[in-house]
Parts: sequence; C-alpha cells; structure tokens
Amino acid sequence: MALPAGVPETHPAVVTTAPRAPLSIISCPTQAPGAGEVLVRVEWTSSTPLDLHRADGGLAITKYPFFMGSSFAGAVVALGPPPPTALPPLRDAIRELHVGDKVFGFTPPAAAEGTFRTYLTVQVWAVSKLLPQSKLTLQEAVTVPTNLVTVFEVATTDFGLQLPWPIPEGWEPPQAAAPILIWGAASSVGLYAVQVFRRWGYRNILAVASGKHHDSLRALGAKACFDYRQPDVLDKILAHVSRLESSGPKVPFVLDCIASTEETLRPLAKIAERGTKVAILLPVIYVHASEHNPPVYEGDVNKVLVDEWKEGVELRGTRANLYHEKSDFFRDHLQPEIVPTLLEQGVVQPNKQRIIEGKTLLERAQNALNTLRSRAQSAEKLVWRVADNE
Repeated sequence: MALPAGVPETHPAVVTTAPRAPLSIISCPTQAPGAGEVLVRVEWTSSTPLDLHRADGGLAITKYPFFMGSSFAGAVVALGPPPPTALPPLRDAIRELHVGDKVFGFTPPAAAEGTFRTYLTVQVWAVSKLLPQSKLTLQEAVTVPTNLVTVFEVATTDFGLQLPWPIPEGWEPPQAAAPILIWGAASSVGLYAVQVFRRWGYRNILAVASGKHHDSLRALGAKACFDYRQPDVLDKILAHVSRLESSGPKVPFVLDCIASTEETLRPLAKIAERGTKVAILLPVIYVHASEHNPPVYEGDVNKVLVDEWKEGVELRGTRANLYHEKSDFFRDHLQPEIVPTLLEQGVVQPNKQRIIEGKTLLERAQNALNTLRSRAQSAEKLVWRVADNE
C-alpha cells in the first residue's frame, strides 16, 4: 500500500556505527505497513540498559550501522490488512486499531527498525493501545515496554509459575506462599515484577533495593524489603525466609534485575540452594560501561561464578523480548490486551520518568545514553521526545 498523505517518504533515525562511537543520524525510507503491521508516528521513547549494551558493547550487533531503540509511544498513521492466515486474536487487535489511536510498544530484536526514529513500522502483536479511560500520557506509557512483558516471561518460562488470563474469580496460585526474591526491585523490571506478582496473588514478595525506595515498594506489594547497601543484608534475608513455611528451598525463586557478577550474582550465590530458580536478565555484566572503560559482558549464565553456585541451583538467562517466539498465547494477547487492561484498571502503575532534554533528536538520544553510562538514575525510567511538536 502507498504511504498516507502527509507522511514523508524518508525520515531521520538514530544509529550506532561502532562500539562506543558517538551516535549518528541517518535518513531512511518510511515503510508502508504490510499485512499485520501498523505505521506509527513516534512521539516518545525510553532509553534502557539494552541501549547502552548495544552502543558501548556492540551486544548482539552483527552489522553496522545499527538502528537504536526498542520502545515507542505515538500515534497510528496507517494500518495494513490482516494476514490471510491470521487467527482471531490478531484479527481482533487489527480491527480495534484506528488511524489516530495512541499506542505504545516495542520492537523485537530481529526487527530491522529501531525506535529512535520518527516513523516506525511494527507488527500489530507488539503494539498496545492506550485506552482513553486509562488517563495515561504517552510519556508515562512508554515506560512500560519492554519491562512489563519481561516479568511475564520470567514468571511463566523461567519460574514455571501460573499467570492465567483472564484471572479466574477467587483464583489463588498453587505456590502463592512461595518466597520470590527480587534483587534490584527499584529497577524498571523490578517495579513491574512486584506489581504483577502481587496482582496474581503471590504473597511473599521480597524486595532488595536502596532503603529510600522501601516505602514505595511496600505500597506496590512487597512483603519485606532489604537494603543491599547494608553489610548484613544476606543475614537479614536468610533470617526472614527461615521463618516462612517452605517444603523446598528457602528462596525458590530469585529474579536478578541487575545481573552484575559482583553486585548481585555473588551475593545471590550465597542464598540460592538446590532447587532455587535464578532468573538473570542478560547480559551478565563483569565490567559496567563508563566514560573511560568499555563494558565486559557474558551471555551464558552457566559460565559465571561456576564454582560458587551450590549444586542443583537452576540458572536461567532471560531474554524477555523473545517471548513471542515461546508462547502463542502471550504473542496474541499480552500487548494487544493484557498490558492495556492492567494499566486501565490501575493494577500496574507506570514507572516514574526522568525527562531527557536536548535541542535535536540526536542530542536527546546521546544525552540519554550518557545518563545511562553514568548510572545516574534511580527508580526512574529515562524518557525523551522523538518527534518535535508541530
């Protein structure tokens, strides 16, 4: 199909041309949506650690220039037709979208287009509609992808826990009392994890974060909070779980949202025991990227601290943006239906935002990357405007 009137044939996009090189802008063609796709005018995006891993470490990049960005929020400008073989969930998702609708979502890693661009063509299953009654802004909504879907991937694939949808009335999960330890609970993924586990009835959510975030984490659903800065934090965690009833490991489920060998994995190796499932958000970080030093990563969790994990600990490396390849149900329902409903109902609150300013698209993208590199944010998502107001 042809591009709608008023949509330019080309538009600017932010790319990286080499590890640790300054970001660049290139002009690229605007792609009309094909079957099962939607064309979005991107207004807001968010910068995440994945962007830093790609820009500074070349993570999973096989060809340059590489288009940057994975999250977007904006307005629909064109819709492609349903694919001939589309099942009802996908057909319904396309039917419920209209030109002018406000939407948000993310691009999977195999996508040719990043989201740091003014026009984006993306598959409908990766799009959530911002329902008018939710009263959320695009600025708030863009904090949701990809971190909320990460929690569903961790819970169901890595932990094997149940997150049925719709939630049956009066339903209680079989492992409702099982402790779930979230290290880095004030991170974007951590904040959504606390809220999702609470909503699905898991009662013993244990949050590890700076003490200044404990009150807000308890309000979101954490049963107990621990400050990683305290030298006896491991003793306090173990003392707490020893008072809980458990037929298996004292902490059967651990989510590491930071994935640093020294900051998180080494302490967690002292907590995990036979039967503990440890989900680690990849990549594992040996050395954080900084202004002066390149990062050092490891993509295989089974090669990290090999001699320190107890026998029988189950390590899981999480690449949550591949969830659509693992579950047809979540591919068809998670972003088109579940995510908008949770936001509309107020079950999930968007992350606090830090607005990154800059005079141009490129300047805003680079300033966000510099902020990530300095590790200056805390319990907030870096968001910034892509398209300038017209």
